[in-house]
Amino acid sequence: MTDPRTPLVLVTGLHRQLGAQVCRALVDGPGTVAVHHDVSRLSEGVVVRTQLQLRDGVVTEESAAVELAHGCLSCTLRLDLLPLLRTLARRDDVTRVVLHLDPALEPEHLCWAVADLVLDDEPSGVPETAADWVRIEAVLAVVEPAGWLEDVTGGDDLADRGLAATPDDDRTLAQVGLAQVAFADAVVMAGPPADAWEGVRLDAVLDRLVPGVPRADLRLPVQRLLSAVGPDARRGRVSSAHDPLLAGQPPLGADAGVELVRFAPDRPLHPGRLHDALDVLLDGVVCTRGRLWLASQHDRVLWLESAGQGLRVGDVGPWLATLGDDAWADVDPLRRVAAALRWDPVHGDRHTELVVLTVRQSALAITAALHAAVLTEAEWAAGPEAWNRYPDPFDTFHEDPCEASVPADGAATQGTHREERS
Repeated sequence: MTDPRTPLVLVTGLHRQLGAQVCRALVDGPGTVAVHHDVSRLSEGVVVRTQLQLRDGVVTEESAAVELAHGCLSCTLRLDLLPLLRTLARRDDVTRVVLHLDPALEPEHLCWAVADLVLDDEPSGVPETAADWVRIEAVLAVVEPAGWLEDVTGGDDLADRGLAATPDDDRTLAQVGLAQVAFADAVVMAGPPADAWEGVRLDAVLDRLVPGVPRADLRLPVQRLLSAVGPDARRGRVSSAHDPLLAGQPPLGADAGVELVRFAPDRPLHPGRLHDALDVLLDGVVCTRGRLWLASQHDRVLWLESAGQGLRVGDVGPWLATLGDDAWADVDPLRRVAAALRWDPVHGDRHTELVVLTVRQSALAITAALHAAVLTEAEWAAGPEAWNRYPDPFDTFHEDPCEASVPADGAATQGTHREERS
């Protein structure tokens, strides 16, 4: 059955000009409209919206300032961007929309908003989302090879590059840059790497970060890259903390010093020793993702993710072993299957699994540091009642150098904490 909704292509990346270049290349017919919201003046309550469309063989550009009552990304989405997608999709002369995301707008959050955020204005009287009118055809991430790997392993904030949406936007360049690429259905390589070795390392990183995702040089037709997006591409599907951590069958061997390191002990982790071990994930590591079975929070799933020199740990809900039989019906089927495959007669689906993408830190150093946090034989034998008495730096109300922060786009977290160490 043909989907009647208007196709939507998202173009994301850390560099506005390179993204604009890809966007313009996609405006190849009169039915395509490209839209960009410049949020550099968001703190003043102003967003500049630009639209591109091919008319009489010439790409025309129209810009307008949109004033918002509150200068925030949420208002930009709710009051202008999402309603605009519906308006464009209703037009008979629009056959595709290309949305060039400002670096401050992460694609996964935007896709969640398209699918789930109910539009304020409901002319029909029936609640609608933008997804009732548009379908995500693909997410394209634009990468500048000459500096991207350095950006996503460093500790700079968006504000350091003039990319922050508001003065209190403290997200890091690594966090946003990795989120853009990890969510992509295809990657556009904009320019050459700094040298041949850097190109080899970048290829090795992308092979492991987004395995199977097509990549092409900016000089090639972008339409050809779009056509290479496979039928199993995520196309805007929002991540879950319980998704497989090695989806797409990435290479597991080392290449040019780049390697995926999997850590999956058979016992819970001591909170204090884990906190001490986390520095190993913040030097020479691209990113870390995974679930934690923390001894002091025996019934809760904790989610850990790092990007460059920033790291956060948050609560993403209970283990299935703590739920009654009636609650299982509401659990994602893939999570139920995964839980059944690893089920322990005593501890159920509780487990730790971390995947670390390293470029300089040795796999041996990573696993040694993390294994030091695993409960000893004596601690394991003491049981959950004793574990609950461990001092816990990850507890919601702990006091230490960790700084509370807003949850990351994607996996919804509660009681999240963010650490940045250099």
